[in-house]
Amino acid sequence: MASKSFVVYGLGKFGYSVAVALAKNGCEVLAVDIDGSIVEDIANDVTLAVRANVKDKGIYQSLGVGNMDGAVVAVSGDMEASIMATIFSKEAGIPYVLAKARSETHAEVLKKVGADQTILPEREMGSRVARNMVFGKFMDTFELSVTYSMAELEVPESWIGKSLRELDVRGRYGINVIAAHEGDRINANLDPDEPLAEHQIILIVGNNDDLKKVK
Repeated sequence: MASKSFVVYGLGKFGYSVAVALAKNGCEVLAVDIDGSIVEDIANDVTLAVRANVKDKGIYQSLGVGNMDGAVVAVSGDMEASIMATIFSKEAGIPYVLAKARSETHAEVLKKVGADQTILPEREMGSRVARNMVFGKFMDTFELSVTYSMAELEVPESWIGKSLRELDVRGRYGINVIAAHEGDRINANLDPDEPLAEHQIILIVGNNDDLKKVK
């Protein structure tokens, strides 16, 4: 399968980390920033790094961004630049544009000018930290809806050596164990009769109230 290609505008902490992460996951990445020193820093970590002003409509055609699978607009500190980058990216033919916003109002404006998705990283990270504090012993939690979440949990001591069938976590807690991993090995096709191992990490999904019982 051909690798996907993305352009990332703005190489602050958020944009830089997204660009590098995409490249590490086998994607072709074009990184764009107005600061030449940052462009030099990231050059070896992405497919191509270019110094350019996203307010200049001409760069979108010259860089050939219309052939990209998606764009990440991470220049939220300059509202005008983020709006223009979003508009020009959609006009260039990029099918999916994710734009970073600095406020709800900014996010609404970005959606109106064409952003397919907006993100407020600081707010979302704050919510995630608060959620992890509420749930306690989970290693990490991911909100799926207002009432449902997915969580990572190290196999509890009382579960070690027992199978999912024996534990009957769905019947006892109303949750589903959907995957397990040790290190980089992930198993999404769990054998219900295979005993859980010490230090194994399991991924569980359920109603927030039910998840709190598991902790």
